[in-house]
Amino acid sequence: MAGRRNLSAILTNKKVIITGGSSGIGKAAAKLFAANGAHVFIIARRKDVLKQAADEIGSLVLSKAQKIIWVSVDVSDREQVEAWAQKYHEEYGAPDIIINGAGIVLPGYFEELPYDSFDDTMKIDYYGVLNMCHAFIPMMKTGGGHIVNISSMAGFLGVFGYTTYSAAKFAVIGFSQSLRSEMKRYSINISVLCPPDTDTPQLEEEMKVRPKETKAVAEGAGVMSADEVAQDMVIGMIKKRFMIVPSINAKFVYLVQRIMPSLVEWIMDMQIKKA
Repeated sequence: MAGRRNLSAILTNKKVIITGGSSGIGKAAAKLFAANGAHVFIIARRKDVLKQAADEIGSLVLSKAQKIIWVSVDVSDREQVEAWAQKYHEEYGAPDIIINGAGIVLPGYFEELPYDSFDDTMKIDYYGVLNMCHAFIPMMKTGGGHIVNISSMAGFLGVFGYTTYSAAKFAVIGFSQSLRSEMKRYSINISVLCPPDTDTPQLEEEMKVRPKETKAVAEGAGVMSADEVAQDMVIGMIKKRFMIVPSINAKFVYLVQRIMPSLVEWIMDMQIKKA
């Protein structure tokens, strides 16, 4: 991070809420924020994993005054989110930063996927983002802040085997683009993170059921570590970028997809055919 600004000078005492903060990119981001002086609130469903993650994150703080708090909330449940948001506001005021990272991925061939997999993915990956924004933006309007919604490369590029996942992640980008325009008047910055495959427990589980064609397409973008993605996200956020696309390979795909989408489609078709 040397030469990219003193992060602790920027992040110290910032109040940061991270959904999906018990593992993967969310936990890596929580560690980075904690190590640079921020108060961190991690949100997920499983209490045992949350507590363990909070202990790891808490070991990195700069000051004993920092708050590292975990809360079991299902972000797909609007009532749960709004009830906790009210409690948060009463005790801590408005957050400075929200990272909406909770998500699931259920790959497979469209005709073989149960309908519930589409419903579940949309509820967590998209409505989880919507519910958090709906609950917390009203309290952020006075002081401003920054919200990062985590999408994926599959959010700007429809990928074989991801009819559930791409649909939800495309929705996150569309929602974020519209929200960005509306929030400028309140000094609330909106960003979208679109990482390639990231080495997380979720990816490990996904690979067990990911179609071979999906694996072939994904290979071209490579795999990043959660720490690398978290660092790129925070730097992009500080620079107030809307689209944060980590890694050179992913950036190249993003640019070519915008300029020559037919070329990207042809390359993916060739990869799928070989698989």
